[in-house]
Amino acid sequence: MIRFPFRLVTATLLAGATLFATGPASALDDKQKEEFGAFIREYLIANPEVLIDVQKALQQKQQAAQAAAAEAAVTSNKEAIFNSQHDVVLGNPKGDVTIVEFYDYNCGYCKRALSDMNAILESDKNVRFVLKELPILGPDSLAAHRVSAAFRTIAPEKYGDFHRTLLGGEDRATEETAIAVAETLGVKEADLRAHMDKNPKDAAVMEAYKLANDLGISGTPSYVIGNEAVFGAVGLEELQGKVANIRACGKTTC
Repeated sequence: MIRFPFRLVTATLLAGATLFATGPASALDDKQKEEFGAFIREYLIANPEVLIDVQKALQQKQQAAQAAAAEAAVTSNKEAIFNSQHDVVLGNPKGDVTIVEFYDYNCGYCKRALSDMNAILESDKNVRFVLKELPILGPDSLAAHRVSAAFRTIAPEKYGDFHRTLLGGEDRATEETAIAVAETLGVKEADLRAHMDKNPKDAAVMEAYKLANDLGISGTPSYVIGNEAVFGAVGLEELQGKVANIRACGKTTC
């Protein structure tokens, strides 16, 4: 098996690309096309690691495009993301840095990320943490959200405790388990159901779905910090690093 030098292959590919870009495909006759194709195939079989490099480059390009689109979406939706009337703010309401978290009460990664939020709020008294429900994991999640929305309206001062208890619990979040948590915090089931009946159109969740679509969010947890959408449970260290960068240079990456 002949192994062609990488530079030779690169030069050949560039030459081929230039040829096709500046002239019709018929610039190569059938025999030349066959030889060129066989050459590329033989090289890739002998050097399959090139395909890994190509895949990495493609992923990096796609991630950069996704990040740029998300940044534009953050800019055009700032009020709904950071100051929606439907959301609850934990930590310092006048904090110098805001973290917005999109979560689902039945998301296992969200449950593990709960400790990240708690650690940030305990160690940094100047962070404003916005909770934004995104129930995407089925009917139980949506039903639990409706209870959560009612609780938030009735007892907003206790919502942090409700959130931590329901998200941190081992049981699946459902309407029943959410009501049970609410009752332990002094809110009666009858009051919750009365509020749910009065508000069949869930403006909060419709707003969250729209924002998730605009930002390119397809899973939970996801965050918005500054002008960046952060996808996935990235961990405490990365979140704290982005907060520190916002303070240092006004951006999540300095």
